[in-house]
Amino acid sequence: MRFEKWQALGNDYLIVEAEGLPWRLTPGRARRLCDPHFGVGSDGVLLLSRSDDPEFVAELRIFNPDGSEAELSGNGAREAILYLRRHGWTEDDTFSISTVAGPITPTITSERTCSVAMGRAARTSKDFPAGGPDGTGRLDAGGREWAFQHISIGNPQCAIAVPEGLKELDLGEIGPPIEGHELFPNRTNLSFFSVDGSRVRARIFERGVGETLSSGTGASGAAVTAFLRGAPSPITVELDGGELEVEISADLDVTLTGWAEPICAGELSAEMLAALAELDG
Repeated sequence: MRFEKWQALGNDYLIVEAEGLPWRLTPGRARRLCDPHFGVGSDGVLLLSRSDDPEFVAELRIFNPDGSEAELSGNGAREAILYLRRHGWTEDDTFSISTVAGPITPTITSERTCSVAMGRAARTSKDFPAGGPDGTGRLDAGGREWAFQHISIGNPQCAIAVPEGLKELDLGEIGPPIEGHELFPNRTNLSFFSVDGSRVRARIFERGVGETLSSGTGASGAAVTAFLRGAPSPITVELDGGELEVEISADLDVTLTGWAEPICAGELSAEMLAALAELDG
C-alpha cells in the first residue's frame, strides 16, 4: 500500500487512494497511521476515491488523528487537490471534488498553489443549536469567560477575538473544554485571533487534533469573524505555520488561497499492513 505525505503551512496529511487499500479505512486504522511512534505520523489521513458522478474529479474523506472524520479541511483540501493534478486525475485548472461538507471548487494557479471556493459561511448551524441568528455567544473555560462567534464553513468554527495576550494563551489548557463544551454537540474547532486592518493573527486548536500550526477552515472562521466586525476583504491570516489569504463576499462566500507541497512518498511494510489488518474498528 502506497502513500504520500504532504504539508501545507506545517499541517501535514497522509494521502492514500481508496483503490490501493487492502482493507476499509476505519477509525482505528486512521489512528494507527497517524501515530508518530507506531505509524507514519501525521495530522490526519486524506482518502481519495473515484467519483461515480462525472461532475466531480474525486471524492475526498478526511480522518483526524483520533479516528474521527472531519467534514472539511482547507489545508488538507489543497494538498488533495494538488496531489490529484500531479497524479493525472485531471488536467483542468478548475474542477470540483466532493466532500462530506459538500462540493468544493479549486482553481490551480501553480504547481504548489491554488485557490479554493470553500462555499458560503453561515452564522447558524446544527453544530450550535442554542445560538441566535448572529451566532454569537459566551462560555466559561480555563477560569475566564470567552465571547465567541460561531461560523460554519463546512465544519464548525468557534472564533474568539483576543485583542491582547494572544501569544501567551495556553491552548492546551483552554482548548479542550471549549472544543467539547455542551453548547457544541458535535464538538467544535477553535481559532483565537487579533485584527490589524486587513491582517489577522490567529492560533488554532482543531477538533480531534489539538493545537496545530495552521488550519484553512480555522483561518476562514477567524477571517469571516473579522470581516463581520469591519475588516476589509481580502484578509491575510497569519498562522504559526505561515500565511493564507481569505477572500469574503458580501454574502459570506469564502475563497481560500495558499500553498501545499509533498514531503515524501512511501510504501507500508508487510508487518505494518498485517497490524492494520488486525484492527477492525
